[in-house]
Amino acid sequence: MIEVRTDAPSETLALGQRLASILQPGDVLLLSGRLGTGKTLLTGGIAEGLGITVPVTSPSFVIARHYNDGFLELIHADVYRLGSVAEFEDLELEESASDGVLVIEWGEAVAQAVTEDRLDIDISMEGETGRTFRLIPRGSWSSRPLEEVA
Repeated sequence: MIEVRTDAPSETLALGQRLASILQPGDVLLLSGRLGTGKTLLTGGIAEGLGITVPVTSPSFVIARHYNDGFLELIHADVYRLGSVAEFEDLELEESASDGVLVIEWGEAVAQAVTEDRLDIDISMEGETGRTFRLIPRGSWSSRPLEEVA
C-alpha cells in the first residue's frame, strides 16, 4: 500500500494525472470514501492524464459515463444507487472497458464482482481540503510503479 496526501483540489487532479501515466487497457480502479472526498475530482485528473478533453462530471444519476476522446477510453461509474451486485453485473461495464479503463466510485460495494487484478483507492478527508489516498494494489498491480504516482 502507498499513501499519498493532497492539500488542495489541484493536487488531487495532479495525482489523477500521474496515475493515468501508468494505466493500461483493461485496468479497473475501485474508489472508496465518504461523500465529498474527491472521487470524481480524482477521476477528472485521470481523464486529463489520458488526454480526455471533455470535463468529467459525476455519473451518480446515469450510473456510468463514457469518455472516448483520449488515449484510452474511460468508463466512469458510480454504483451508489444500485440495489445489488447483480444490477452491476447486468451493466457489463468491465467488459465494455476491456480496451480502456474502468473507474468505479463506491467500488467497495461491487468489489466481489470485479477482477481481483485491480487498484483499490481508499480516500479519507483530512480537514477542509486535505485528503489521504491509500493506493492498494491487487494482482498484477503489485508490480506497477506506484511510487512514481506518489
